[in-house]
Amino acid sequence: MSALWTSDEIARAVSPVAMAGPFEASGVTFDSRAIAPGDLFFALAGETTDGHAFIGEAFERGAAAAVVAHDVTGAVGNLVRVPDTMKALVDLARAGRRRSGARIASVTGSVGKTSTKDALRALLAAQAPTAASAASFNNHVGVPISLCRLPREARYGVFEIGMNHPGEIEPLARQVEAHVGVITTVGPVHVGYLGSEEAVADEKACLFAGMAEGAVAVLNRDIVHYGRLADHARRFGVSRIVRFGRSDAAEVRLVSCSLQDSGSDVVALIHGRRIEYRLGAAGEHWVLNSLAALAVVDALGADVDAAAAALGAVGASPGRGARRVLTFGGGTVQLLDESYNANPMSVRAMLAVLARTEPAGMGRRLLAMGDMRELGEGADEYHGGLADAVAASGAAKVFLCGPHMAALWRRLAPGQRGVHRPDSRSLAGEVAAALRAGDVIAVKGSLGSKMKVVVDAILAASGGEAER
Repeated sequence: MSALWTSDEIARAVSPVAMAGPFEASGVTFDSRAIAPGDLFFALAGETTDGHAFIGEAFERGAAAAVVAHDVTGAVGNLVRVPDTMKALVDLARAGRRRSGARIASVTGSVGKTSTKDALRALLAAQAPTAASAASFNNHVGVPISLCRLPREARYGVFEIGMNHPGEIEPLARQVEAHVGVITTVGPVHVGYLGSEEAVADEKACLFAGMAEGAVAVLNRDIVHYGRLADHARRFGVSRIVRFGRSDAAEVRLVSCSLQDSGSDVVALIHGRRIEYRLGAAGEHWVLNSLAALAVVDALGADVDAAAAALGAVGASPGRGARRVLTFGGGTVQLLDESYNANPMSVRAMLAVLARTEPAGMGRRLLAMGDMRELGEGADEYHGGLADAVAASGAAKVFLCGPHMAALWRRLAPGQRGVHRPDSRSLAGEVAAALRAGDVIAVKGSLGSKMKVVVDAILAASGGEAER
């Protein structure tokens, strides 16, 4: 396998002021803690740290070279000097995209973008060499880093694009130049910064800016913002729109699904052809994500039947719905870990999964939630408005933390109330202490609510993973 980048290619892409070499790079990173031998390290200046301070550490870890904006005293290694390291990163990303012959998909949405991206990576990688964004590398740094990492031999690429402020998606979409773009759904996420769901839809639709010739937009036909998204796609020059959902107008249409706590059995029509498949992740929201993924697979020209067959092995990842069975008190506890993120749509989806998850023996359904962030002036109403879904989930006790969750606390039935605490750290021990054998515990919250602290407390109180 050839090098990811040679020093000559880097020089042509970033037009350095000065450069040592020659060298070859096998990877690209901006995080000195994650450097692997052979990586090209970009010294980016952040709000609190400057990557130039870690040049020495980068070379100690085996970096092939470092891209810098000024001289670094005592640095022993290949330096690529540029006027602006962030611009150089974007320039290299554009070079990586230009040289690639891969079919490219871009993914965004208020809910489900990372899960859909991960599913697409799994489905496409089973068919041909595939590159995809790592974790949630979906911002102004993560997208160009992901493009820089696109191997020249990749047949497919899948890139997640996110935002929380206006104007963030379009420049990233223009870097990716996707052949297929999918918006999973639009909802009240980041409305604190954008002001309305309509503004969220307008920003999400910027995914279709700068797409490759003959590009395809994949859109959720069931949502109220479908027409708005489709109009934007056409305005950006996209001539073909593929719709997914339950609607009779959808080209990728859900016929039926049997929802279980371990996954779902799905029947769908894809451009009129009936396909039946098993989905390894639980929840109706995952069923719709799977339709979106199959629509993208088809639009990219990959094998839809093989992709559908592979969906049985696709499951939720840690922090995004992963299910863990832990030994506890002479029995087991089921942990539904959705601690990575939360918004009104994803919380309701998680509560529906909790309702279908059966406790063992005399066990109960329990729920631990932290604040949903970036909801603006209506935050308390969004939190309080979850009371009906919490009641329908069958949760016997509800443990909450954060100032906005107080609005939900006040609307819970008295018998459902566990405790409400100011933060996850003060809540974690009480959640772990309340568990008993047979229970199902779901944990959900925005990343800023730090609900992983609660997950960690549960894991520490357990006896580890149970044998299955």
